[in-house]
Amino acid sequence: MAWSPSRVAAVLLSSFLILVSGQTSTSPFRTIFTVPASAGNGALLIPNIQDPQAVDVQTVCPGYTASNVQTNDYGLSASLTLAGKACNVYGTDVETLSLAVEYQSAQRLSVNIYPSNVDASNSSHYILSEQLVPRPSRDSDYKSDIKDHDLQFSWSNDPTFSFTVTRKSTGDVIYSSKGSVLVYEDQFIEFVSSLPENYNLYGLGEHIHGLRLGNNYTATIYAADVGDPIDYNIYGSQPFYLDTRYFEVDSDGKKTLVTSNATDPSKEYESYSHGTYLRNAHGQEVLLRAENVTWRTLGGSIDLFFFDGPSQAEVTKAYQTGAIGLPAMQQYFAFGYHQCRWGYKNWTQLNEVVETFKKFDIPLETIWTDIDYMDQYRDFTNDENTFSVSEGQKFLSQLHANGQHYVPIVDSAIYIPNPNNASDAYGVYTRGNDSNVFLMNPDGSQYIGAVWPGYTVFPDWHCDDSVPWWSNEMVQWHKNIQFDGIWIDMSEVSSFCVGSCGSGNVTLNPVHPPFSLPGEPGNIVYDYPEGFNITNSTEAASVSAASSSAASATATATAVITSSSTTPDYLRTTPTPGVRNVNHPPYVINNVQGDLAVHAVSPNATHHDGIEEYDVHNLFGHQILNATYQGLLAVFPKKRPFIIGRSTFAGSGKWAGHWGGDNASKWYYMYFSIPQALSFSLFGIPMFGVDTCGFNGNSDEELCNRWMQLSAFFPFYRNHNVLSAISQEPYIWASVTEATKTAMQIRYSLLPYLYTLFHAAHTSGDTVMRALAWEFPNEPALANADRQFLLGPSLMVVPVLEQGATSVGGVFPGVPDTVWYDWYSQTAVDAKAGENVTIEAPLGHIPVYIRGGAILPTQEPGYTTKESRGNPWGLIVALDAQGSAEGSLYVDDGESVAPEATLDVGFEAAKGSLKVQVEGKFEDAIALANVTVLGVEACSGDVELNGKAVKGATYDGKSKVLSITGLEELTKGGAWKSGWELSWS
Repeated sequence: MAWSPSRVAAVLLSSFLILVSGQTSTSPFRTIFTVPASAGNGALLIPNIQDPQAVDVQTVCPGYTASNVQTNDYGLSASLTLAGKACNVYGTDVETLSLAVEYQSAQRLSVNIYPSNVDASNSSHYILSEQLVPRPSRDSDYKSDIKDHDLQFSWSNDPTFSFTVTRKSTGDVIYSSKGSVLVYEDQFIEFVSSLPENYNLYGLGEHIHGLRLGNNYTATIYAADVGDPIDYNIYGSQPFYLDTRYFEVDSDGKKTLVTSNATDPSKEYESYSHGTYLRNAHGQEVLLRAENVTWRTLGGSIDLFFFDGPSQAEVTKAYQTGAIGLPAMQQYFAFGYHQCRWGYKNWTQLNEVVETFKKFDIPLETIWTDIDYMDQYRDFTNDENTFSVSEGQKFLSQLHANGQHYVPIVDSAIYIPNPNNASDAYGVYTRGNDSNVFLMNPDGSQYIGAVWPGYTVFPDWHCDDSVPWWSNEMVQWHKNIQFDGIWIDMSEVSSFCVGSCGSGNVTLNPVHPPFSLPGEPGNIVYDYPEGFNITNSTEAASVSAASSSAASATATATAVITSSSTTPDYLRTTPTPGVRNVNHPPYVINNVQGDLAVHAVSPNATHHDGIEEYDVHNLFGHQILNATYQGLLAVFPKKRPFIIGRSTFAGSGKWAGHWGGDNASKWYYMYFSIPQALSFSLFGIPMFGVDTCGFNGNSDEELCNRWMQLSAFFPFYRNHNVLSAISQEPYIWASVTEATKTAMQIRYSLLPYLYTLFHAAHTSGDTVMRALAWEFPNEPALANADRQFLLGPSLMVVPVLEQGATSVGGVFPGVPDTVWYDWYSQTAVDAKAGENVTIEAPLGHIPVYIRGGAILPTQEPGYTTKESRGNPWGLIVALDAQGSAEGSLYVDDGESVAPEATLDVGFEAAKGSLKVQVEGKFEDAIALANVTVLGVEACSGDVELNGKAVKGATYDGKSKVLSITGLEELTKGGAWKSGWELSWS
């Protein structure tokens, strides 16, 4: 039975009466307890960086002195001892530390500082387990020659211990703690490195921010359940940054570090990049300031890894291959279009959406369901009134017959049933409880929070039986509902109350979260994109009036129950020697939720191995992705798991992709999707996309038009919006329908190119979405460019990101040496070095350009990826200024974990000839239909394939495009059955 707003109001009112008076309501409905909103309130805290009473440890702490320095073939070791009286500002100072420096490979240097004595009797320290996050070790085949390594480590005791890492090839200091003191306490670690003026740092996620972080920003790293605020920590924890430095090169080859944002396109520059990874899972802050970076953590160790590059591509490859693992290879279907929303009410409505996409001929690959399908929001269940198993099986059978797919959401908490009500039995909990796989309180009782279904428990991924239990639940559920992948949500891990609020209360059986849902009284969705009042003035006026009325009513109600404000009485804690305060550590990071326990499991929740959540909070999302990966392998033993998850850590990409979370239907969120995606390229999670057209609030026609086109060039392409907002499927507005189909036509034709890019990412750590600065590393003017991007090395996208705009400014990097071709006209762009070109882009048009020197494999687009894979092949050859181009293609069955056969196809064009080389045994019988060559200076129209004349060739001397068709007969049996040569003159 659906909950009407009136029924919800009645329930909430009766619950409120119970809470405040202890009396039962005389309502005809059974009274239902609702966790009060106050249960989610934490302590009132002020972040250290904002606290005028905060102590600067750099001024009061003594630092350390190095002694007993021992060198070896791969580095050195030393002891670090407090250089004076312990300061104990935000914890208990560690008296003696150990330093281990190791050259682990030709590209990687490790610097590890940790307590010298940690054992079972010393519970105030936690060092990240290698079982949870593998620690990079020295490459087995690495023969150290320290003096030849480009990164050189040195240290000093003047006046206290500091260390420096220098790039030998340039003399550039890439890391130096000189001039600062090392602070190492059981709940607080601080270390500082100097940086050059106007430095270029990227990464340190997850946050909504520009790509280049700037030098006045604090990056907080603490997994948070929160709807995408600007500049705060959100879902993931990625303690890695890329540092790129530009040098001006004079006529004698002398290199001078560039410290100004103003550069001259006529001068010669060279860039050097390096990467820094802190292997630490505690809550952290990274303070980027004018001349230094300060790293603060709430525990753990200083386990730093430096990757020398010197290009971004080399840094990213070394980070993935040497530290966190390579990205998962995706199934081919994953690159099709995905449709979802919170609010699809039943299978019938879901089927109507699928059929409407087909009616408008908008390709739809995968339909998703949010928590609506669940039985009272419980994982691995279906509501038999709306999403019954029997009806679902019929729907999914037809969906799969059409070559389409289904992905449901799975949340990260498990409902704990009422022990006094046999009808409330929930097998998922019972089996997990029997296996003892749930988090505990410090006293050993079950930790019980509250999430969507009511009171919940949380899987303990440190327990050996947790992954088998989770996998079994997925296997059993799949027998009823034949899903094709899993969407993991709420994995920070989130809880709607502070502490184990359900302990002793599970018989109250809450069925509603402690806040109103979108669409319920007091929470009507009135928000629209910027400029909506211009484009939809009448509707905007009506919405504004309704919103003002609702706000007035809320303000009146709030005034009745709100006392007068006073000066905030912040909670500040002080250290107790040898004892940690994990719930309220003395140092307060700038966490978006304030108290670490707000919308999260409390830090004192305890794992079965004795580890407190405080020490591993940032890993829950990472671990549930691993568990889900294993579960999908149990469901589909030979298929690559398809997972999109919310909370991530360094290395999560080897199991899953990620979406940008609960963004909003605002133009600025569309812009921020680009730097967010590029950052996740650095983090080794290339399967990234955002909620297209926005999640929170209402979208509108213009924003959705532009956004559907932009997201068509992101690896993960999904539209998703919030409960009770207006519908935003692309068929809602005529112009969005046409714009979507235009962009999808390009995307689906380039699926072979995108799939090949992912194979390169999976096998060697290449990036998929790329910043202009990475592909053109010697142009310092691109250091801050994040309003356009490259898909792989060969396709550049310049989207419109502003309301009402009909043109967009774009730069064409690499000119005059690099040629760029307009995707639509296929002609070369006329642009000058460093020039910002105004590009006409009326609504429904997204500027796309092909890089000269590239060969792009294509297939004629179909309605689904399966149809597309059966269509004829094509090639786009974009010649560079010298008349050359190259490219590659990877082909397999599109789904197997270990394909039995593959194809690697190489393309090379030069001097009027295109040569194709083929390796591998995968059989693809699809013929080649056409080859289009861009930038042909002259051609008579005579074309031959392996010496045989091709009749379907035309040459346009004005556009310099050679179009070759009619190749099917000459390539029957398969375009890549063997190598061949195509020539023109």
